[in-house]
Amino acid sequence: MEDAALIRQAQGGDADAFEELLERHYDTLYRFAYKWSGNRADAEDITQQACLKLARALDSYRFESAFSSWLYRVVINCAKDWARAEGRHAADELVDEPPASPANEVEHITYLRQLLNRLDALPEGIKETLLLVHGEGLTHAEAARVLEVKDSTVSWRLHEFRKRYRFDIDQGGLCEQS
Repeated sequence: MEDAALIRQAQGGDADAFEELLERHYDTLYRFAYKWSGNRADAEDITQQACLKLARALDSYRFESAFSSWLYRVVINCAKDWARAEGRHAADELVDEPPASPANEVEHITYLRQLLNRLDALPEGIKETLLLVHGEGLTHAEAARVLEVKDSTVSWRLHEFRKRYRFDIDQGGLCEQS
């Protein structure tokens, strides 16, 4: 069954249709939440909040954009709400991914913390844009629909990021331009 039919059934109160819709899109929600937060526990919290919000907000979906765009918008809003409510930044949390080797564990965690700190410090909208385009593989047009901005805004945000930062593995990854 197509998403549109499931959405209509779920909007009509069909719990099974809503459950199938969640099953289809749960991995996408979780993957984005993980990229946003940087660790599994927080990603699970954000995804759980997104699922609850979907249950309450599905009636507001009007089929004016792709359902996936609407879903990304929901999870972005939940991630922002979560960060405000928890009063924390993803970079302050220990990353729960296994390091490449025990000898590199501290270095690995330090690098990820620095990278997440820099992402959190970016101007409004740039983190979401980077995660959608480079993390999720959306086109500029798709990211623009999710973020409810013009395509040119997405391009500008990516340009601003590239202008401010460069990736230099010898310098520890993401570095500000001199």
